[in-house]
Amino acid sequence: MVQPVKDTKFDEYLEYPCPFTFKVMGLANVNLTEQILAKLQPIAPGDYAPKVKPSSKGNYESVTLVATVTSGKHIEEIYNVISNIDDVRHML
Repeated sequence: MVQPVKDTKFDEYLEYPCPFTFKVMGLANVNLTEQILAKLQPIAPGDYAPKVKPSSKGNYESVTLVATVTSGKHIEEIYNVISNIDDVRHML
């Protein structure tokens, strides 16, 4: 389900195309990084080197990656697609 674009200020502050950092938090031990990359590649193709950090108890992990974005709408699309993965809990 695609959500409507929020009233963001990305276009006021960024010059496109540009690198943009996304941080995704989700369940550990569910191939979260692979799930994220599978959804990201069709909308923002690239050679990614995600950084994965487990939570202190190991139940969750954060995946940080940098994607090249082309517009504020593109950023919103990435947020919507990644945040709709079942195992994702939060996205920054």
